[in-house]
Amino acid sequence: MTTVDDPGAELDDFPTLTQRYQRELLAHCYRMSGSVQEAEDLVQETFLRAWKAAEKFEGRSSVRTWLYRIATNVCLTNLENKPRRPLPAGLGTPDAVAGDALEMDHEIAWLEPVPDAAVVVAERDSIRLAFVAALQHLPARQRAVLIMRDVLRWSAAEVAEALDTTTAAVNSALQRAHAQLAERGLTEDTVCNELSPAQEQLLERYVDAFWRKDVDAIVSLLTAEATWDMPPFTSWYKGARNIGWLIGTECPGGAMDMPMLRTSANGQPAYGLYMRTPTGDFEPFQLQVLELDGDRVRHVTAFFDHALFEKFGLPLRLPADHQPADHQPA
Repeated sequence: MTTVDDPGAELDDFPTLTQRYQRELLAHCYRMSGSVQEAEDLVQETFLRAWKAAEKFEGRSSVRTWLYRIATNVCLTNLENKPRRPLPAGLGTPDAVAGDALEMDHEIAWLEPVPDAAVVVAERDSIRLAFVAALQHLPARQRAVLIMRDVLRWSAAEVAEALDTTTAAVNSALQRAHAQLAERGLTEDTVCNELSPAQEQLLERYVDAFWRKDVDAIVSLLTAEATWDMPPFTSWYKGARNIGWLIGTECPGGAMDMPMLRTSANGQPAYGLYMRTPTGDFEPFQLQVLELDGDRVRHVTAFFDHALFEKFGLPLRLPADHQPADHQPA
């Protein structure tokens, strides 16, 4: 018989255990892998290993800590000999300029966005797209050290035990990881936890500008040095005017062709953008994840993976008479 003081009591009810830790372990495995699909598989493997090893649990830590140790090692095994998952701006190529040809690369395993509804995180900055993209530049074990020390707030000794290494090695790996993140300008003040009323109004104007395909209005909502990338296209764009050219010239829709539905990804505002079809209704076109800077948009990653719409709970079709809320007839 288990008691409340028994650290292994949770293991007696594995379905409840799975439900309790599923979403936070998914966030952990997503940070490590950069893929929602892989993260889901890694979490299942974690629970399978935990179930098989439940009788060997010694209670030297909480069940939660024990599960994170298993999940981390499952992720490290999975990442062996795998390339990192980048975004186009992380490929090391220069930004594209107006008129450059667009090129796709479906061979690259691109970084994926994660629905906020699928994960539990204590701090939003630990899941934002720029942070997860930066993590992918770190070697796998260095990535694990940074996540366990800075996100999970484990001590160096706890991390060393989990990774079967020394505290000196953990501290050294953390120092190198911090240096890499600093090079990419990622600090705690690069993310805001809550959107202000002004930012909510900005997002409304952004949706309206796309619906009307008012390129000048879109440009006015971007910071001067805004960036835009759109996997699986390898090109990325810098500068509001450059992005305006991209939307005005390369985007196939016209006025009243591109409605957006709001969602959230990686702790950031996101939108499913639809495109009008020849028959008049709307189909998925791209999922945009936005990073804001005050009352402007600083970065947009537009994912052209239509499977993301279902993963984010967005409809796969909109009727021909669909209009954004602000344009509904009175």
